[in-house]
Amino acid sequence: MNFLTLDLNLLRVFDLVMVERNVTRAAAKLATTQPAVSNALRRLREATGDELFIPGPTGMTPTPHAQAVWPAVRMAMDSLRSAFDLQAFDPATDERRYALTMADATAVVLMPAVLAVLDAEQARVSIRLEPLTTRDPRHILEKGSADLAIGFFPDVARLLGACGSHSDFELNRLYECDYVCAMRSGHPLANAANAADAAGAAGAAGTSTLTLEDYCAARHVQVNFTERPRSFVDEALESLKRTRRVMMTVNNFATAARIVHQSDLLGVFPRSYLPASGLALLQRQVPFPLPRIDVAMLWHRRHERDPAQRWFRGVVQRAAQAAVGGAVGLAAGLTAGLTAHAPQSASRELHAALA
Repeated sequence: MNFLTLDLNLLRVFDLVMVERNVTRAAAKLATTQPAVSNALRRLREATGDELFIPGPTGMTPTPHAQAVWPAVRMAMDSLRSAFDLQAFDPATDERRYALTMADATAVVLMPAVLAVLDAEQARVSIRLEPLTTRDPRHILEKGSADLAIGFFPDVARLLGACGSHSDFELNRLYECDYVCAMRSGHPLANAANAADAAGAAGAAGTSTLTLEDYCAARHVQVNFTERPRSFVDEALESLKRTRRVMMTVNNFATAARIVHQSDLLGVFPRSYLPASGLALLQRQVPFPLPRIDVAMLWHRRHERDPAQRWFRGVVQRAAQAAVGGAVGLAAGLTAGLTAHAPQSASRELHAALA
């Protein structure tokens, strides 16, 4: 392929078809016709000398060659868009769509607060939420399937720390919490705990009234929404040369919480999730050390210069502080930060940095 003679408009068509996986939807986004998009794909196929998409009943399936070149095309398109679109972003008038990926335990805590911030700013943006299926979502961000990944990414944090400024990604911590063990109020292991609570020896939820022996002897439900072969819980038990009986494995925390609520299975959950679950579950401290949860947002650095992306990351940051801080008067707490984080101010900071 001779790059000097390549019509770069074809790459814009290619990028949108990769995102939409559908010629008709891509044509609508481009404000053109379906035959025009099909013709552009044909010209690009002839220029590259390779098939890029396989049409099917559910849309356009990209070939391995298309998947291989898309990250570079997407990065180039985003860089060009940022270079020519540095005007101030006004969320009250500018429509933007953001794609986020996170686990349901994070979403139920964070997203109501995000919505409160958006309502306070009368923002015209929309959000698409996708379930998180990995502890290393860099490939999702690389191909542009999401603008932000939010969750607990310990391996990514270590890798980015080693790479320093040479990494293509940024990780920003939002809040910290820990894991707790949950059971139904009528669970056999709850009797002793309830008696201790009544006597004043153990008060608030999360007190240490569950022994390691009782924990390992009980039956458990675990949440595994990633490709990790073992959970953090089982890794911690293995270090103590102990095991537990996992009777059921599910792919989201909401299902696990419902199972715990209606059975004698124990579950381990982020402490921040259980109050938002809507279920009256008894919480007890896990009777062995587990890593603390650093919930962070991860994004690709190609979005660094986009005022709309910077504004939205600020929205998420403020929402996390309000949601996990448990502030009384959420709306007042959210509104207090709006002036200091106004999009026009962010835009001025951006222009100053570029000067």
